[in-house]
Amino acid sequence: MSRTEPAGTPLGDRFHLYDTTLRDGAQREGISYSIADKFAVARLLDDLGVGFIEGGWPGAMPKDTEFFARAAAGELTLRHAVLVAFGSTRRAGLSVTEDPQVRALLDSQAPVVTLVAKSDVRHIERALRVDVDEACAMVRDTVSFLVSEGRRVFVDAEHFFDGYAHDPDTALRVIDAAGQAGADVVVLCDTNGGQLPLGIAETVREVADRTGLRLGIHCQDDTGCAVANSIAAVQAGATHVQCTANGYGERAGNADLFVVAGNLVAKLGMPVLPEGRAAELTRTAHALAEIANIAPDTHQAYVGASAFAHKAGLHASAIKVDPLLYNHIDPAVVGNDMRVLVTEMAGRASLELKGAQLGVDLADKPEAASSALKKVKALEAEGWSFEAADASLELLLRAEADDVPVEAPFRLESYRVVLEHRVDGEVVSEATVKVHVGGERVIATAEGNGPVHALDAALRQALRGHLSWLDSVELADYKVRILAGKPGTDAVTRVLVESSDGERTWTTVGVHANIVEASWMALCDALVHKSLRMRDANDADTATQVADTATQAADTTAQAADTATQAADTTAQAADTAAQVARGADASASR
Repeated sequence: MSRTEPAGTPLGDRFHLYDTTLRDGAQREGISYSIADKFAVARLLDDLGVGFIEGGWPGAMPKDTEFFARAAAGELTLRHAVLVAFGSTRRAGLSVTEDPQVRALLDSQAPVVTLVAKSDVRHIERALRVDVDEACAMVRDTVSFLVSEGRRVFVDAEHFFDGYAHDPDTALRVIDAAGQAGADVVVLCDTNGGQLPLGIAETVREVADRTGLRLGIHCQDDTGCAVANSIAAVQAGATHVQCTANGYGERAGNADLFVVAGNLVAKLGMPVLPEGRAAELTRTAHALAEIANIAPDTHQAYVGASAFAHKAGLHASAIKVDPLLYNHIDPAVVGNDMRVLVTEMAGRASLELKGAQLGVDLADKPEAASSALKKVKALEAEGWSFEAADASLELLLRAEADDVPVEAPFRLESYRVVLEHRVDGEVVSEATVKVHVGGERVIATAEGNGPVHALDAALRQALRGHLSWLDSVELADYKVRILAGKPGTDAVTRVLVESSDGERTWTTVGVHANIVEASWMALCDALVHKSLRMRDANDADTATQVADTATQAADTTAQAADTATQAADTTAQAADTAAQVARGADASASR
């Protein structure tokens, strides 16, 4: 039998960070994990360092049964976590040894089993349709049987908080039955997600005092308090907390693993993850979102892209003095980064900080910074947005700083786009561009599945052969937003273009009443930005070569000096030798 305790975590078995993404998290609408997905999720969670991974419900779900079988056959090796099988107690009126679902839990070969048991008398009598004595017997029989078979057992007391509020004696009888039968942890579940932190803490503390059991907590997020409720339970004495990645789960979801872990590590000082693994929280959150095929929540606490993003100029002024004045922790603790957003709300400090991040030094150029700020505010008032368009912002700042002129690698003479609806129903766009590049006037025409696609294809055709890096640049994403105009003016279109060269991505923006012109602006900025980065790289290479040449010259000079010194030493030695010979000759003559 495999180990039943976490490995490599500072707190060991004293505190359990328990993940149920593969079972409870998979109940979220829109999530359907394949078996390959389940293995990928488990490996990421284990690499992060969680203590327990609930893999699913073998016997009830064929996919989960196969997952456990393949895991037991050697397809899953866990360094930190323990694999857990989830299931229910024996059915009413059936011997535990004859219950096929209980047998499936043993057949899964999981070293730890979590059983769900109803602890609210209303659910016992109305849903299970048994009396409290039988419900307790179902718990007692199943726990003792699994323990006798060498399994470590946890019990999820379903609907505990509602049941305890309605009939505390019954709720306590159920969990006492679990503890007396050998369950290591009794998990108090806020199954309906309707609790608030103070109530959770009071109940956990009271139950711990009355029973002496080791308690865990499982919270749904129907009040938006799952994380707060989980932390309150821990502070009240729970030493086992159940979560899901990114808060996935049915209805409003579950307690978010990454936010709970962030709070435990950064706020309560509890080392619930192996050394250095807290810095992997952000990366793991995003990786698991990709597997679930759900866009990461940019505003997710701790690990969201905007978790440490600052927009107001007042914030940025303070951050310039000390980042922790407006960051509740150092973002690096959880593997995240601080960002400064430049908008119409920004002040000069914001712009200087953002410029530094983009490699444009404005700190010693107050006039350039003030001029750039005025332009940003004026453009934002017209519908431009630089929050998500760092590349366009960098071009603007570089143009104002004027250290190195920002020049496009081509000059537009004109472009034209036409739309053709053919007799067979096919709709084709055709674009023609006339540009000057490399001292030549080039005309190119291309078709596309839309006006922007056709325009991009024609521009590339015109520039191909003149820009060696062009084929490496791809259009990765394209977003359009129609902005209502001011009273008396027409609406304008804002286009965001995300480009990639396989190594990095960058975003540019264009705004115009015409969507094609707005797109052209963003497309051109994307190529200008890439050209600028290529020039910077070439300049860096040249500087490195010059430095290498200078170093080689210095080495040569040093070697020459060494040679001269050696020659001088040789001459001096020869002179000394000659002198000694002369003295010897004089001495012989005098004798």
